[in-house]
Amino acid sequence: MLPYGRQSVDDSDVEAVVAALRSDWLTTGPAVEAFERAVSAHVGGGAAVSVTSGTAALHVAYAAAGVGPGDEVVTTPLTFVATAAAAALHGATVVFADVEADTGNLDVEAARAALTDRTRVVAAVDYAGLPASPEAFAALAHEHGALYLEDAAHSIGSLWRGRPVGSFADLTTLSFFPTKNLTTAEGGAVVTSDPELERRARGFKNHGLVRDPALQRFPDEGPWHQEVHEFGLNYRLPDVLAALGTSQLRRLEAFRARRAEIHARYDEGLRDLDGVLTPARRTEAEPAWHLYPLRVLDGRRREVFEALRAAGIGVQVNYVPAYWHPVFADLGYQRGQCPNAEAYYAQEISLPLFPDLTDAQVDRVIDEVRRAVAGRARP
Repeated sequence: MLPYGRQSVDDSDVEAVVAALRSDWLTTGPAVEAFERAVSAHVGGGAAVSVTSGTAALHVAYAAAGVGPGDEVVTTPLTFVATAAAAALHGATVVFADVEADTGNLDVEAARAALTDRTRVVAAVDYAGLPASPEAFAALAHEHGALYLEDAAHSIGSLWRGRPVGSFADLTTLSFFPTKNLTTAEGGAVVTSDPELERRARGFKNHGLVRDPALQRFPDEGPWHQEVHEFGLNYRLPDVLAALGTSQLRRLEAFRARRAEIHARYDEGLRDLDGVLTPARRTEAEPAWHLYPLRVLDGRRREVFEALRAAGIGVQVNYVPAYWHPVFADLGYQRGQCPNAEAYYAQEISLPLFPDLTDAQVDRVIDEVRRAVAGRARP
């Protein structure tokens, strides 16, 4: 079975991890600091706060934004459920706005219509690696006194008008899961250029501990003393995983280039195939493509999906609309509220896309897609 995504690990990655294992640090130490500096350099210079997963990054970012009961977070339903669930876990009300029909990214005007005086955060997702109009969303959020959170789990390495993802939003969240654009096995990061947001993020990811005597209420307790002023959790990334991430970052541009080649090869092989739509893009963007979201028309998505799986092509679907999950349905969210997102979901199949995919494997996928859709491979 050809997977839809997988990590690319080479000898330099293994050597980096072995060096960390042989050091004095396994948990948070100098490798984490080096990784955070390397991430910062790739996202435009904002502070990078490393955490244990992309979900943890969202939970930490919403905490840094001060999200809580009575607040609303406007976001997209076409995402992994964590984008919304992390806000709900802070007690916020999640308000889903519809997506652009062609890209699957949150629609700026739909988000505008969803804003109220209780909106604290607007959270857009860079679906498949295509940035979601970050300048427009930052302006929209700030006009209404809210923060802009860019869920860039798919898009580290992507550019918008020549600027890197991570340099637009008040808070940007990253994921380093094995199928993503680079990996730390499990891991993520929160990026921000706001010192107060950074302080709150670092506090929340480390139990809320306050070690600076100048900030403590009882600094004379002793040199061992630490205090908790606000609740937090342990989302600290270990040095071993950070070492892997720093090594991977050295190949991020190569990963981006290879993903673009594969994406273009799929486009060329499938653009003339009736019954499908190849992914849309925007002229302002240079995406680091995380997914190749092919759309199968005429209600044939499941048929084609099952045919591809039977042929050994490990396709996936991204994503079930977040409010379809029973946890949101039980809160009163109903199907039908975001028709573009639901139509996109009903058609979408993610084809295999990862840097080690060979041209021959890409061509095999193309032929199997053509056979499943039209009953024949390429002429």
